[in-house]
Amino acid sequence: MTAATVHVDLPGRAYDIEIAPGLLEKAGAFLAPRGGRKHICIVTDQNVADLHLEALQAGLTAAGLTSEALALPPGEATKCWAELERTVEWLLAQKVERGDIVVAFGGGVIGDLAGFAAAVLRRGVRFVQIPTSLLAQVDSSVGGKTGINSPMGKNLIGAFHQPSLVLADTALLGTLTPRDFLAGYGEVVKYGLLGDADFFDWLEQNGPALAAGDMDARVQAVTRSCQMKADIVQRDETEQGDRALLNLGHTFCHALEAATGYSDRLLHGEGVAIGCALAFELSARLRLCSQEDPSRVRAHLRAMGMKVDIADIPGDLPDADALLGLMSQDKKVLDGKLRFILARGIGEAFITSDVPSEAVLSVLEDALAGR
Repeated sequence: MTAATVHVDLPGRAYDIEIAPGLLEKAGAFLAPRGGRKHICIVTDQNVADLHLEALQAGLTAAGLTSEALALPPGEATKCWAELERTVEWLLAQKVERGDIVVAFGGGVIGDLAGFAAAVLRRGVRFVQIPTSLLAQVDSSVGGKTGINSPMGKNLIGAFHQPSLVLADTALLGTLTPRDFLAGYGEVVKYGLLGDADFFDWLEQNGPALAAGDMDARVQAVTRSCQMKADIVQRDETEQGDRALLNLGHTFCHALEAATGYSDRLLHGEGVAIGCALAFELSARLRLCSQEDPSRVRAHLRAMGMKVDIADIPGDLPDADALLGLMSQDKKVLDGKLRFILARGIGEAFITSDVPSEAVLSVLEDALAGR
């Protein structure tokens, strides 16, 4: 499989996700027919700009489009009010109109921030996601969640604003560091764990080749992940029900990210992988799934060379009570009760608010004791 298209069928807001190597140089051909001014505003970060901006702008120029780019600092700390304000004011200075296209060119941070800027600018302008990281290609670029972080928690300020198009150029994954690639792989594994046991089987077989650069495997993994996300988003665009399944591992993850200050100590996808392992551990302790399931999850993550345990996070962490407190700020809190995504087995995740806090505390205490 060298190319694929996944259609996100939302009434009035449908769009395609194009997945293939070499899409960057064809970006202009995708964008030019969409109307608006022939001037494209690109929001990116400095790392992506240094590596790929020239190629993207050449692809736009080839289709008769001009472009300007704003390069923001890389890293999770960029998802803040100050950088959002800077981005919106820059777009206004560029005279972006409602019919124009803003391009979010980067990983999840840029996609979230530029998408939110597009959502609030003139009460909503069109934007196109060109995700450059594995995490963004399989998760954050799809589904229309945009936003920034607050000191109170991650992604607490934002809007649902669907992109007009997603261009996932899998060739760009070749410039990721092994750590960044594997962080994104945490989200890929999540899809198998939440709803497709066959996909998890496939990842156990093909994960190493995928990490080593096998392009067909990369296209296939991104396509299956996007298809699963599209199917869920079509059923539940604004997370009233099923879409919360996509948060498997995230309740633990967001608490650990907050505890590490949203820093390079723990990348988001690393937190997701650890969170998935903890969610399966909690599920097993509540006798929802067999003891073999968390062992299998951890074995695969270990085989891929990933962070698996809280013990794999460098530096000091708060105690279990404090981590539980951080979880209570999570967006998935409903009527004061934490909603967890647990599992009856691999590929069988479900949403519940009926989780005793002492069971969560016990899992966290044991995980912290392993440090």
